[in-house]
Amino acid sequence: MRFVATSALLAVGLMPAVAQASVEPPPGLKDQTLASANSNRAKYGARPLAWSDALYPAADQWARGCRFQHPRTAGRYGESLFATYGATSATAALTDAFKSWMSEASSYNYNNPGFSGATGNFTQVVWKSTTKLAIAVAQCPAGSIFPFASYFVVARYSPPGNVTGQFPQNVGRRVA
Repeated sequence: MRFVATSALLAVGLMPAVAQASVEPPPGLKDQTLASANSNRAKYGARPLAWSDALYPAADQWARGCRFQHPRTAGRYGESLFATYGATSATAALTDAFKSWMSEASSYNYNNPGFSGATGNFTQVVWKSTTKLAIAVAQCPAGSIFPFASYFVVARYSPPGNVTGQFPQNVGRRVA
């Protein structure tokens, strides 16, 4: 059995990011993250993202904390969360996260553009003004997020998406 949870953040203000200690992502994570994000962004007319070494350490720390909630960020970055106890690896969890986030596209209302909890992950992934991304994936013990051991994916974006009043110019229609 597979169960997933997702959550998106609405950016309400911009503040400078807090510096974090240097932490290196596992081999292959940057490439898989950028390939997944950028292939999905291209379908909606958004330019490719670059990896953010500055966002990764705090994303990794949050993922390893295994608490499925958004931290208080005051709009310093955009964030999407995903958790599953059905994935067999961190790689599979990351793939499932993007599938889940992008599945929200079918619910986005281009006739009334704006933030919705049902589409906020999709809009953040394809947000045209966002230029950088870091994703961390952690294996979490049973009882932390779900009753079973799970994977927790934390994606952080800069500049943040989901900014009130900026949806029409940042969330494109599917082009491919």
